[in-house]
Amino acid sequence: MPASELSEKNYRRIAFINWALSVPLLLIFAWPYYFLCNSLGVNKIIAYPGSIIFALPFMLTILHGHVTTAMGALHRHHYYNWLKDHPFTYGVLFHSIIISTRFRLILFIVSVLLLSIGMFFR
Repeated sequence: MPASELSEKNYRRIAFINWALSVPLLLIFAWPYYFLCNSLGVNKIIAYPGSIIFALPFMLTILHGHVTTAMGALHRHHYYNWLKDHPFTYGVLFHSIIISTRFRLILFIVSVLLLSIGMFFR
């Protein structure tokens, strides 16, 4: 009998993979912003948080895509509901807000605003 994608074992596997991918993805997407800040002479106090805020929407989009690929578009809400039941363990980083495109766009806009503020206060 094949394992169902709606099992808790599968949910834990997806959560562990997302946790393992989160830091490398964050670093991969943060370095271009940080490099741009260094090139423009932006202070590091703004460059570090700006690069993290810049990388978060891209990282969250890829992790959401991983959940969609693993569960299927029709069943991914089961995984996010399971995360709500485990807020202090598996779901601590992956709140259900990550599926909101509006939230990810706001993060991107905040990072661009930080870059412009950093250029203004060089």
